[in-house]
Amino acid sequence: MDFSVVAVAREDDSPVEEPLRVAVVADRLGYREVWAGEGPTWDSFVLAAAIGRATERVALTAGPVPVSVRDPVSIARSTASVAAVTGRPAGVALGTSSKRVVEGVHGRPRVRPAAVLEETAAAVRDQMHGAPGEAIVPGSSFRRRHRPPGGPLTVAAFGDRAIATAAAHADRLLLDLVSPEQVRILRTKMLDAAARVGRTPPRLASWLPAAVAPDAESLTQVLRSIVGYLAVPGYSDMFIAAGLGEAVELAAGGADPDTLLRALPAEAAGTVGLVGDLDTVRSRIDAYAEAGLDEIALVPATAGDPGGERTLTALAAV
Repeated sequence: MDFSVVAVAREDDSPVEEPLRVAVVADRLGYREVWAGEGPTWDSFVLAAAIGRATERVALTAGPVPVSVRDPVSIARSTASVAAVTGRPAGVALGTSSKRVVEGVHGRPRVRPAAVLEETAAAVRDQMHGAPGEAIVPGSSFRRRHRPPGGPLTVAAFGDRAIATAAAHADRLLLDLVSPEQVRILRTKMLDAAARVGRTPPRLASWLPAAVAPDAESLTQVLRSIVGYLAVPGYSDMFIAAGLGEAVELAAGGADPDTLLRALPAEAAGTVGLVGDLDTVRSRIDAYAEAGLDEIALVPATAGDPGGERTLTALAAV
């Protein structure tokens, strides 16, 4: 099992610069890669470049970036720019994001998201392997000047079409906030999709909230990250199976986030993450490994644990 760290751009009351603090802690503790999360506050490529300048060793992955708001050349160019500025391998993760983000924040139409993801992934993969001196795109008089960024292409996937896109084009398939049981199901779909196109399957990673020996603030932060998934198809079934049917029903009825947070018992934090004492977290890691996960991308709780120091230190030795 490999471990990386997510410097997530949270949209809560945490300090705006908190992702940089997380990245610095991860680098000091020897984690090999940091993900620069995208959000309404942070542009992931700018954040990745800032992380690269603030750290010494970690490889960098920007995203997932919403494919409905960026064209393939811009994505590949930004990734290569991060690598050039930092002098380290840089990768990028692609995703469809949500209507709430694409249309509500960016003001762009979110149409044909699965098709746009497939088209973008294919184009970005070609762009990321282009050599200096080649045309930026076929027929263009503009030439590439950056070297290839050297990092992986990741596709965030959950539905069948996105999984097929990852299997056909990506080096890594990213899941978000999943249980070991879901990992097992989705890994089987990924292997089948890769077999259909005759390609070696991508590595399977998942962003998982993490809090070792959490205090009340950290636990609340993890629970808030779950709230937004309660009404999402596929996730809702998982939460119902975990005994959270009341919260799922409230979410389906349009309850506000604070109401949903109050409806979640503390135990819910452990259904899709690494939460508890170190022995509990170790056991949970084993469950994800047995389910077929290749990499856990730790999303450390930072409320009550600035920079995720306590959690990342505890898990650095695992």
